[in-house]
Amino acid sequence: MSDRQEQRSIGDLFSQLANETTTLVRQEVQLAKVELSQKVAQVGKEVGFIGLGGAVAYAGLLAIVASVILLIAQFMPAWVSALVVGVIVLGVGYFLTKQHLDALTHLDPTPRATIETLKQDKEWAKGQMQ
Repeated sequence: MSDRQEQRSIGDLFSQLANETTTLVRQEVQLAKVELSQKVAQVGKEVGFIGLGGAVAYAGLLAIVASVILLIAQFMPAWVSALVVGVIVLGVGYFLTKQHLDALTHLDPTPRATIETLKQDKEWAKGQMQ
């Protein structure tokens, strides 16, 4: 079998190299798809939490508006409790939104594993050409 490999023509070797390179490129594309889909899923999760934080903040705003209405309409101490609840809900909404916006800004969308394997593949192809 060793004699057979030594007797292979340059055309056969280039054909094998082309086939292996095609397979390698397909595998790299598949890796990039998997890696990017994971990043997109993480971004979607963070965006969902931003929406949740916004909804909670909106509920806080409604509570503050209700406290102002109660203050003007009745001049009774009930507005104080509505104001406190509104401020607390608003604070929770701010905390959720701020926390997940920070997480989203620190998210690295670069497919690092794919880039690294492409570098390795380049070196492998160079080695095959020698």
